Amino acid sequence: MDGTCLRLSHFALKDAGRKIIQNHRQQIMAICSLAGKENNMSVFTAADMLVPREDILKTWPVIACDQFTSQMEYWKKVEEEVGDKPSALRLIFPEVYLSMDMDGRIRDINREMEKVLSAGILEKYPDSFVYVERTLLNGQIRRGLVGAVDLEDYSFAPDADTAIRATERTVPERIPPRVRIRENAALELSHVLLFADDPEDTILGSLEKKKHTLPCLYALDLMAGGGHLEGYAVTGDEAAALKELIHAYEEKRKAGKINPVLYLVGDGNHSLATAKTCYENLKKQGADAERLKKARYAMVEMNNVRDASVQFEPIHRLVTGVEPEAFLKALEKRICSDKGYEVRWTMQGASGTIHLNPALGQLPVGILQKDLDSVMDNPEKLDYIHGEDSLRSLSEKTGNLGFELPPISKDAFFDAIEKDGVLPRKTFSIGHAQEKRYYLEARQIR
Repeated sequence: MDGTCLRLSHFALKDAGRKIIQNHRQQIMAICSLAGKENNMSVFTAADMLVPREDILKTWPVIACDQFTSQMEYWKKVEEEVGDKPSALRLIFPEVYLSMDMDGRIRDINREMEKVLSAGILEKYPDSFVYVERTLLNGQIRRGLVGAVDLEDYSFAPDADTAIRATERTVPERIPPRVRIRENAALELSHVLLFADDPEDTILGSLEKKKHTLPCLYALDLMAGGGHLEGYAVTGDEAAALKELIHAYEEKRKAGKINPVLYLVGDGNHSLATAKTCYENLKKQGADAERLKKARYAMVEMNNVRDASVQFEPIHRLVTGVEPEAFLKALEKRICSDKGYEVRWTMQGASGTIHLNPALGQLPVGILQKDLDSVMDNPEKLDYIHGEDSLRSLSEKTGNLGFELPPISKDAFFDAIEKDGVLPRKTFSIGHAQEKRYYLEARQIR
């Protein structure tokens, strides 16, 4: 090919490229705008909050959809209490119903969302947070802040190095059904609880002190034994000041670290993973800038992991169908040392303590679970037990060996995930089923 042909080909390619760029300019601009973040923009931020009117509050909030999945009677009682009144129950998909008419229920949810929006029963608070106080069954108050997180800063991958990370491994098979529910939804209601590590209590502590100056959005007793809930609007100048506090917290967490974790998903990880998946799908589909902007964020309630109301209950391990003494001796050779993390073991007629080698991980549960996964020939021989008394009772049966794990230290919680990645499955439990987040605030996403 001579030089003239080369030049003509070059110009033809440039012209074709120019036309492609022109044809897709809106999409390219949208993607470029999503790629960056202003220097003063936080990972956790305000959102356009939608809060139900006072006259419908009694029947509106219902508990997280992933609770009482084997107790249909719980949800039937909720149905009876709600009746034909407006309720978040009509906008969510309780997992107890997942095996039923899924397509029909999703269509009903989408129609109900449009109906709620057109009826004007949700009041809008632009660019705002909601400070919440939840009185739990034990009388303690769990303080939280409802806002939105940037999904560009979140990943549920086991080896993620993003600012927001999962605490436990995500099960990929659980995401597609949830995507079907969210992908065409007009509203987002969230039961995600997000942990910050704020030892000085700078964020929630500041709000607790001034809550009497903030507009009270709601104060009510939750249905089905859910305790008491209060919410306060943080808007205007107060929201601006709060954004500065949040930004300062995030910058402090970043100081001197490479890819530090700023927030951890304490509850609702599969829901947040669903929001992330839907957002990534929209990017691949070339959705318009406005749709992408709404999908980029997800509503969460942020808690301080240092708060006394946040209690990590350890979930113990029970090995069944083995020769306990031989199993324990082999385990000691693999993962124990003279000094290390103390773990109590129990078997029929005997008990004692082993010391797990701290060089193998940041948390005892991680070291033990990894080893058990590597040697157990049948996963069904490993059970996860709540409560020391239950574990000790079960360990008395022939062929059983129990490991009583210590509570997770809050000082080590964030560091463990930064260094070791997501925690093993069934690492800890936070509170009782009735204490999970109730759906109340909403956000328009379509």
